[in-house]
Amino acid sequence: MATSYLSRIFGSSPVKPIQSHMEKVIQCVSQLKPFFKAIISNDWSVAENLQETIRQFENEADDLKKEIRLHLPTGIFMPVSRIDLLEMLRIQDLVANKAKDIAGLMLGRRMELPDEISGDMITFVDRCVDATAQARNAINELDELIETGFRGAEVELVQSMIKKLDSIENETDEIQIRLRARLFGLEDRLPAVQVMFLYQVIDWIGEIADLSQRVGSRLEYLLAR
Repeated sequence: MATSYLSRIFGSSPVKPIQSHMEKVIQCVSQLKPFFKAIISNDWSVAENLQETIRQFENEADDLKKEIRLHLPTGIFMPVSRIDLLEMLRIQDLVANKAKDIAGLMLGRRMELPDEISGDMITFVDRCVDATAQARNAINELDELIETGFRGAEVELVQSMIKKLDSIENETDEIQIRLRARLFGLEDRLPAVQVMFLYQVIDWIGEIADLSQRVGSRLEYLLAR
């Protein structure tokens, strides 16, 4: 990654690189929507192309993470703690990693989704991506929070965004419970190995929403401080 690019984003704000990384994360995670539609349609060529796109975005996010860790300012006059920013960066990166793991597992095993759960699975993926997008929206308010000294209407705005993120994550929990229950009802009709990996995929998709909520929680922690 070009040093000049890093200089530009660090020069404008200590939180700009974190926001840039989160933008790369949502680009990665968003590809899961068409990926799962391709899986349901058994269009493995499209799924393979999308898995490669997810992998590329995750690699770019990982490269940016490493550069941020090396170049994030350490001055005592930083408006936000370096430790807090690095922890937020770590959680954001886990979101992209999880999207890559999901696509890699499903493509590698040529996993097919039973018709009985495919509709709920698409809804589940969509809402988990929504959680990541909402986390991104909240992170994008960090500049304004710093400018206002973490006070006033901007704090209320971010708190409302985090509340919405929590609501989305709660909704994904409900969908996940429903999916697992329906899969349980299909266990006698499906190969045991397929069932095992389907449960794993469901759990990993849910982790995308959980991790996105943790990004919001770290931002909420900054508000409290």
